[in-house]
Amino acid sequence: MRSAAAAAKFTLTVVLLAAGAGVAVAPQAVADTNPPPSAGEPAPSAPVRIDPTSPNLQLPEGSTLAPPKVLDIVSVTDESSVAASQPEQRQETSNSTVTYALQSEVAFGKDSAVLSAAATSRIQAIAADINTRHVTSPIRVFGFTDDLGSSEHGDALSKQRAQAVYQVLATALSSAGDSSHTFQVRGYGEDYPIADNSTEVGRQQNRRVEITFTPPAA
Repeated sequence: MRSAAAAAKFTLTVVLLAAGAGVAVAPQAVADTNPPPSAGEPAPSAPVRIDPTSPNLQLPEGSTLAPPKVLDIVSVTDESSVAASQPEQRQETSNSTVTYALQSEVAFGKDSAVLSAAATSRIQAIAADINTRHVTSPIRVFGFTDDLGSSEHGDALSKQRAQAVYQVLATALSSAGDSSHTFQVRGYGEDYPIADNSTEVGRQQNRRVEITFTPPAA
């Protein structure tokens, strides 16, 4: 179990190796932790043989393969000072965009759009990241809530919270000498949940403000 101050980080990485691109390095030898089959027990069966000429593995006549494309690989990092199951900030990085999601419980008081000091520091750090990446695309600041209460109240509160985050973000970027950004600020209320609203843990994840931008191509 991690300590309360530990940051929980989960990263998915996909590596593609092209044939002939460099010298292959033998993997480090490790002990096999799987015990051998006990005496008298049947040995594992061989893999099922596949017939490469089977018509079920062939394209129908006249069909063509779709054009190749690069998959949108996403790396996710959760940060928390409380517990791994309660992330206070999440960063999702894909081939095209970067999204920071701020947990509303950390950023705001209950039913409030006033930012906490801790949230202000996080937003300023995000502004520094945007400045370092030399982002020129529009920056999206979207607010979301859970499905408790009326949808009208959720729409209004999520927009107010997004506006509060935008003001700190824009001020921080301007102070860093980077005031040429355009922003899209919206409140979506209970729309677009990312977790189950039937549990409190899920509702906490849905109460968030997301900052999304597209870094320039390398």
